[in-house]
Amino acid sequence: MKIIYTHTDEAPALATQSLLPIITAFTGAAGIEVELRDISLAGRILAQFPDRLTDDQAVPDALTELGELATTPEANIIKLPNISASVPQLKAAIRELQGQGYAIPDYPDDPSGEDQADIRARYDRVKGSAVNPVLREGNSDRRAPQSVKAYARSHPHSMGAWSADSRSAVATMSDGDFRSTERSVAVSEATSARIEHVAEDGSVTVLKDALALEAGEILDAAVMEVAALRAFFRTQIKRATEAGLLYSVHLKATMMKVSDPIIFGHAVETFFPELFEPTGASAAELKAAGYRANDGLGALPATVTPTYEHKPALAMVNSDRGITNLHVPSDVIIDASMPAAIRTSGKMWNAAGELQDTLFVIPDSSYAPLYSEVVEDCKAHGAFDPATMGTTPNVGLMAQKAEEYGSHDKTFEIAAPGSVRVIDTVTNTVLLEHAVAAGDIWRACQTKDAPVRDWVRLALSRARATGAPAVFWLDETRAHDAEILAKVRDELAAHDTAGLEIKIMDVAAATRFTLARARAGQDTISVTGNVLRDYLTDLFPIMELGTSAKMLSIVPLMDGGGLFETGAGGSAPKHVQQFVEENYLRWDSLGEFLALAPSLELLAEKEAKPRAKVLADALDQATSRVLEENRSPSRKVGGLDNRGSHFYLALYWAQALAAQGADAELAARFTPLADTLAAAEATIVAELAAVQGGPVEIGGYYRPDPVLVAAAMRPSGTLNDALSRFVGAAREGAAA
Repeated sequence: MKIIYTHTDEAPALATQSLLPIITAFTGAAGIEVELRDISLAGRILAQFPDRLTDDQAVPDALTELGELATTPEANIIKLPNISASVPQLKAAIRELQGQGYAIPDYPDDPSGEDQADIRARYDRVKGSAVNPVLREGNSDRRAPQSVKAYARSHPHSMGAWSADSRSAVATMSDGDFRSTERSVAVSEATSARIEHVAEDGSVTVLKDALALEAGEILDAAVMEVAALRAFFRTQIKRATEAGLLYSVHLKATMMKVSDPIIFGHAVETFFPELFEPTGASAAELKAAGYRANDGLGALPATVTPTYEHKPALAMVNSDRGITNLHVPSDVIIDASMPAAIRTSGKMWNAAGELQDTLFVIPDSSYAPLYSEVVEDCKAHGAFDPATMGTTPNVGLMAQKAEEYGSHDKTFEIAAPGSVRVIDTVTNTVLLEHAVAAGDIWRACQTKDAPVRDWVRLALSRARATGAPAVFWLDETRAHDAEILAKVRDELAAHDTAGLEIKIMDVAAATRFTLARARAGQDTISVTGNVLRDYLTDLFPIMELGTSAKMLSIVPLMDGGGLFETGAGGSAPKHVQQFVEENYLRWDSLGEFLALAPSLELLAEKEAKPRAKVLADALDQATSRVLEENRSPSRKVGGLDNRGSHFYLALYWAQALAAQGADAELAARFTPLADTLAAAEATIVAELAAVQGGPVEIGGYYRPDPVLVAAAMRPSGTLNDALSRFVGAAREGAAA
């Protein structure tokens, strides 16, 4: 078993150039192999077009390789945050790669002919949440490590002050959305299905054929009715205008790569209806330019200027640069934007760079009650106190593309009125059916039986280990949840739950229960489906710890291996911007530190390598010291940045290894490095600080030049030399 470390995108990818040499030096000295695999957006794009690249440009399909590895007991993967690309991001990456000499084709918005259809299909395998469904062959155990939680309590981050007079509120649909139209069925026997559209004249179009369903699998279908959606947006625009609130749309246009960009496009069109009047001059210009509202205001032709008169003020992503909430779909990431607003007094930024009460517009009502309840709780009781609040770990159902995040290949924008139905092709019976109108968004989701049962077992395991109540966030009145609940209750009955507090609550009730306990300093395990897992593991960590990047995220893979995720990357683009402008990387690699320790522990357990456990224990000690001695990156130039935190991790890790008594030979091997780094501390810190303040060239955003990045991320010759000599000595020792 090898440890596979992933090369991803943006700030995490920059940090890898500094941290990975330290990791490989330390693990190599203990006889442990760590290998890098490129699953970055650029790498995934290039892997789709081997027929268009030269031999020296060819890129292996690392994601497919790791997906296969994840289904084996040998899997030990450390997965860093990656770009879940929206179409504008995908197009930007394509342009950059073309400029670097890669002869890949343009992205066809409206493919015509077999060649363009093939190109579009290849790119569609890359965009959106292409990585996580492939690698997540297990359910999620995500929690704040004790050392991190203790640090947050003793060094609480700032929280905005809430007022009972706050007019901020959450708006969501009550009818015609995915939640209200959802239908669900569990199949008793393995079968095959076909999704088809039946037009009003009786003509049938097959949308997807040969959909395999396992015995016990749950199949859901739901439709977002476009007429209801647009009416909802218009109502909320009027409401925000009359109330003087910022208008802010919150979606997941990255992970929900098919449905949510379409919803985003309707948000743009309803906010600027004058641009899209069929007989207007703007509409003709937009059509001639090939503009799609799904791509946002940022893609508007320069000749078209939207008007903001007689409309509510838009929430801003970047007030200084004039980037609104409707500029780029990939900026609209609900699990990042809502916690940030909740932390900041329930307000968002307006065009003047000031905080203002906001109408949070969340179209689908499936999970909107989570945020509505938090907003109302903070109005009533004020901001949460990180120094006293309890912790809310999560056990998330996500294995084998469970639930909505596996819907992409079964999501369709309906071309004509009629119905969409799912046909069991073995029995020739209708499993699910919806009446649809042109423009409606219809989607189907699958949830297999084995992941649900594994999820229940994982929840019980965490409840036993912690003594905290485990709350299943499930709603009897929702079609999908009712099917899940039948399996949950069946699985619970098969286990000894004596002494465990197990609860089942809908989203609103579970939120209220958990918030009350958190305010009382009590811990609660949230046991949720895939989307709520995403939302909760940003919301509560941002309130508790200041960031979700400090969470420990373990995915025990169902076939025996392990996937170790390193936290959220929502702030990664801003960190890259700061790095390029100031040669200062604020990204905190704590998530990587936390993920490496259990990865080493898995290796020790599976391969009977005691030195891996020694490394893991010493790494835990080093990580605690990084926190306790405030060696995490600071926010501004002049302080310790990402590279400095890596140096201190190396120093503390080497010192812990030199001092441990479990392996005298290993201690002796690390003692000279610990002494060298300690003696050179002032010099190394000065070398790292000396490069700060000016711009730095990295040769690209999506595929930066590795030589330039390595030089920028490893500017301390003293540290580099110390590691190089240590690696050489370790090799000589191993050879002897």
